[in-house]
Amino acid sequence: MDLDFSPEHELIRETVRAFARERVAPVAEELDRESRFPYELVAEMAELGLMGIPFPEELGGGGGDTLSYAIAVEELTRVDSSVAITVAAHTSLGTMPIFLFGSDEQKQEWLPPLASGQRLAAFGLTEPEAGSDAGAARTTADAAEGGWVVNGSKMFITNAGTDITWGVTITARTGPDEVSNLVVENGTPGYDISPPLRKLGWKASDTRALSFADCRVPEGNLLGERGAGFRQFLEILDGGRISVAAMGVGLAQGAYDLAYAYAKERRQFGQPISQFQAIAFQLADMAVEIEAGRQLVHRAAWLKDRGRPFALEAAMAKLYTGELSNRVVNSALQIHGGYGYTDEFAISRLYRDQKILEIGEGTNEVQRMVIARHLGL
Repeated sequence: MDLDFSPEHELIRETVRAFARERVAPVAEELDRESRFPYELVAEMAELGLMGIPFPEELGGGGGDTLSYAIAVEELTRVDSSVAITVAAHTSLGTMPIFLFGSDEQKQEWLPPLASGQRLAAFGLTEPEAGSDAGAARTTADAAEGGWVVNGSKMFITNAGTDITWGVTITARTGPDEVSNLVVENGTPGYDISPPLRKLGWKASDTRALSFADCRVPEGNLLGERGAGFRQFLEILDGGRISVAAMGVGLAQGAYDLAYAYAKERRQFGQPISQFQAIAFQLADMAVEIEAGRQLVHRAAWLKDRGRPFALEAAMAKLYTGELSNRVVNSALQIHGGYGYTDEFAISRLYRDQKILEIGEGTNEVQRMVIARHLGL
């Protein structure tokens, strides 16, 4: 069992770490304060090949593997979650369905601008009345001459309304007991995108509500087989959980970094507070949990890259890192004391950004359901 990174993995870690430190960190607070989408950073990440790491080079991607992608997402989240989720949602949710289920013609037409990061893609599964119970979705797509007529709505959709968004893949009922995936391009008549939602965290990430009113979609925009939508989106969620789990590790690592630096500088009772056992033990516990979570993420990515079943491990990683990031960021803010409660210190942003990691891509409760089923319970 070789736990060393390959030279390629080391290179992507150092590249993304440097980019996050030099380009993202200086503007993260401003982007958060202004709830401003990071167009300039997305363009730079596209130039670096970070917007399509796991896709083949011949289709515009980076030609990397899942582990490379997880490493990049962790390093971005270590500095800013909004930038990281923009990459993760575009890659795992927006572009991956086309790569996995699209026809050769669809891939050739749609993937190059997406995998290269010139355009962004979104994935529309959640609805106002269908969150954890994704099978209760009510958006419909009725067959019509030359295509489909879509009616319904989606909620909490990432990357759907930016100036560079290409479109969204949605799940829709194409029959009484039939769910299919359809691609709806931005600007299609009958497709309406709400203003950005106001959120507790991830403020620089684009999150919208979508609505469809007699929205006509061409027949060629059916993604994969008709009626295969339920199986398809479950597969997409399994892969997406690896990236969100990587975000959990990255946010925890970032919170630890801030707490460690503060504890070494902050002096009370004549010495740095890092010298007090109460603080030192908290930092030690953080370091242990972060490393355990990182290994869970890497294990799930390793399995996926080898074409082996990984759904259980992805759910475990997502559950554990979501909860560990909660514990770590809470302890990190506590170490900052009153200063951590002000927006002058970055730990307050990480504290706000963390909670969604226990909700998005399947709540903690859903992860436990998934794990229990895999255990035969």
